[in-house]
Order: sequence, then C-alpha cells, then structure tokens
Amino acid sequence: MADDSSGPVEDVEITGEMIRLGQLLKFAGVADSGADAGALVTSGDVLVDGEVETRRGRQLSRGALVEIQTPAGRTGLRIT
Repeated sequence: MADDSSGPVEDVEITGEMIRLGQLLKFAGVADSGADAGALVTSGDVLVDGEVETRRGRQLSRGALVEIQTPAGRTGLRIT
C-alpha cells in the first residue's frame, strides 16, 4: 500500500498453505460472519494484491496483500 491514504498493514499468520478470502476476513476480525465477509467482498471494497476482488472464496497464499476500505480508512492484511 504505497499511497498516502493507505493504512497500517497487519501480518496474519496461517497454518496451512492457503486461506480463502472470506475466512481471512473473519479470522482477522474484519467481518463477524461469512455473510458479513461476503457483503464486504461483493461491495468492491476489498483488493487482493492491488486488484479489486469480488470472490469470497478466492484462495490466498503466503505473501498476498489484502486491502480493505472501511469507514475508518484503508487497512491491510499480509498473509504470512
């Protein structure tokens, strides 16, 4: 996240080889439920590696950067 409107990036450690986007949003506390995660993703407010992602089931592996636009600003999650 290189622009001035970018927020902090939090490292999120996973135990397996990958995690699905909806699971990550719940695990990181960004969404309370799968339905909340789905609504957030389909709103277009989630970017994966700089591109808008609208699939809640998108598989993410280590090194992926997920950015979420929230009312409080943009925040990032990096998979480790």
